[in-house]
Amino acid sequence: MHNKLEQRKFVVPEVIVGEGSSLLIGRYLKLFGARKTLVVTDTGITKQPWFTDITNAIDAEGVAYVIFDDVTSNPKDFEAMLGAELFLAEDCDSIVAVGGGSPMDCAKCISIVSTNGGHVLDYVGVDEIRLPGPPLLCIPTTAGTAADVSQFAIITDSQAHIKKAIISKKVVPDLALVDPAPLMTMDPYLTACTGMDALTHAIEAYVSNASSELTDVHALNAISLVHNALESAILSTRSLEVMQDMLMGSLHAGFAFSNASLGAVHALAHSLGGTLDLPHGECNSILLQRVIDLNFDYAKERYRNIAVAMGVTVTNQSDADVKIHLIESIDRLREAVHIPNWIAGDGVSNVHLDAMSLAALDDPCMLTNPRALTYEEVRHIYGHLFKS
Repeated sequence: MHNKLEQRKFVVPEVIVGEGSSLLIGRYLKLFGARKTLVVTDTGITKQPWFTDITNAIDAEGVAYVIFDDVTSNPKDFEAMLGAELFLAEDCDSIVAVGGGSPMDCAKCISIVSTNGGHVLDYVGVDEIRLPGPPLLCIPTTAGTAADVSQFAIITDSQAHIKKAIISKKVVPDLALVDPAPLMTMDPYLTACTGMDALTHAIEAYVSNASSELTDVHALNAISLVHNALESAILSTRSLEVMQDMLMGSLHAGFAFSNASLGAVHALAHSLGGTLDLPHGECNSILLQRVIDLNFDYAKERYRNIAVAMGVTVTNQSDADVKIHLIESIDRLREAVHIPNWIAGDGVSNVHLDAMSLAALDDPCMLTNPRALTYEEVRHIYGHLFKS
């Protein structure tokens, strides 16, 4: 249990939530004094009908824009460098990120390099950025990563094939326009993966050794929202209200983890996803119950509260029973949204497993896990994830 009197800081951007909020983008760019903005997105998003509504809203306020859509899932260091080059060559003065975690993380990295120079990997770690970047405005189009409100930017080192974390309040966006409308066109599997990412954010933030009263309330709220909405969110009959609940779950989880940090699930997922270029939320889903199994005894009361938020009965239940029921509940949700419990392991060698284990132990998210994991424990988890 954390000490109530211990000092904690809490940083979030300005957030506007609700249907149609994405269409306020032009007005806010004007308020920031923007003349020309770099719109960072991906080629899947530029094909969506609502993307034109967003660019029209920028046009309507007389702000010029350039589109940078060379962003892949799990964005790479060289993509951020290309984006920064375009930002400077086009004399842009602001950045708008439209998309899921990949465009938003890439936009953060473009922001860092465009102001501070050097290479994006120079800023890996905690508080390594000297100067704040240009105004950064985010329109999330998935409900999971919460990159629109967090002080994390995750970028793949394309040489090492490992995801690396840049953590600084200088990458907290200036504005998040959180609109459920773009989420209505999301692919069901992407909806499932990003939803499980949000759930993992909230669970890890709640048991983090840097948690606080401020982050706890957001984390528990997020767990309840995502648990209740995710199964409906993947259906073709999903409503704007359901997607709004998912966005609010992601947002609350973002407020929590951005300030309390994360844990071993994310440390292992960064290494796994970076090495094999897998969806981040899928990695989290597959790892979550395995890490809870190791962590539970070091944060029993906290996991009991998480179980309650997920609708598990804990009254008159032993800790051992609560642990079983909590893991079963997470397992049921993962299966209900059609995420597998293993990864196809063709071509994954012991060399890969050893390298991933070392990288995971070196990830900053490992520092706030409720307990220190050993190399053997991490290697054991990775060794049992794959089926050929």
